Amino acid sequence: MTKKPHHSKVIVLGSGPAGYTAAIYAARAMLAPTLIQGSQPGGQLTITTDVENYPGFAEPIQGPWLMEQMQAQAEHVGTHIVMDQINKVELRGRPIRLEGDSGDTYTCDALIICTGAQARWLGLASEAHFQGHGVSACATCDGFFYKGKNVVVIGGGNTAVEEALFLTNFASKVTLVHRRDFLRAEKILQERLFKNPKIEIIWDSAVEEIVGTLAPKSVTGVVLKNVKTGATSKIPADGFFVAIGHAPATELFKGQLDMTPSGYLITAPDSTATAIQGVFAAGDVKDEVFRQAVTAAGMGCMAALEAERYLAKVEAQADAAE
Repeated sequence: MTKKPHHSKVIVLGSGPAGYTAAIYAARAMLAPTLIQGSQPGGQLTITTDVENYPGFAEPIQGPWLMEQMQAQAEHVGTHIVMDQINKVELRGRPIRLEGDSGDTYTCDALIICTGAQARWLGLASEAHFQGHGVSACATCDGFFYKGKNVVVIGGGNTAVEEALFLTNFASKVTLVHRRDFLRAEKILQERLFKNPKIEIIWDSAVEEIVGTLAPKSVTGVVLKNVKTGATSKIPADGFFVAIGHAPATELFKGQLDMTPSGYLITAPDSTATAIQGVFAAGDVKDEVFRQAVTAAGMGCMAALEAERYLAKVEAQADAAE
């Protein structure tokens, strides 16, 4: 039996700084938004410990705490929050229609997409084999398990350097492996990395294979290949952390919304509006450049304001036609 659709003027799809901020602004505009949280309520900040760069806090704050506060604020001003995973969307019809894993359907007059991004993997068979048994994409989630051990981090951007620095709180040695001879991370992060005596960097190298034992399943080492010489080597490791960036969660919208070659949603210049009227995108799902909590929150605000103006315009046109 098909369940009755739940209709809202505005649906915010996804949480995190973009989603919660969009919901806060939409609720304050008396639009009674529904926020559908998805599989990771709070987004990537829920797996982040110290947050030092979100404005308004003199001391570092915890990412999960910040998301709890944003959710509480969204609910306080009138957002209806739903726990469901959306598996199908129909964006061109009116009203816009979404289907959830729960069997429920949701319709709306305006949709704000804030589905964020997810960790990228190398795609190695051995990586998948040891995932959860020594292979991780989240140092803040799993670093605690490597007290006094050797770990390897792969990557060269902010994510990799931040992961490596965080892991020095637990591991006795952290080896950062990068396929180039320079890092792309912010200079201040690089300075911290180079000064840390626990960290060693292996340049011009790619990961060929992760090796380990089967019973119990655990990582014991990483096979590297020098991209300039072709020489291979094996280094011991108890844990392997992948930190090569994130992929936008846009699979749901393929064939319906325009995307960049790397999968980020395309919006109009200086706007969160997509090519489909009434559909907006904010945060990491459309931001290929900055990908910060504060910019995501700012875009959430923009999306809610643009959705409010869109709905007001539609309502005015309907009144004029009567």
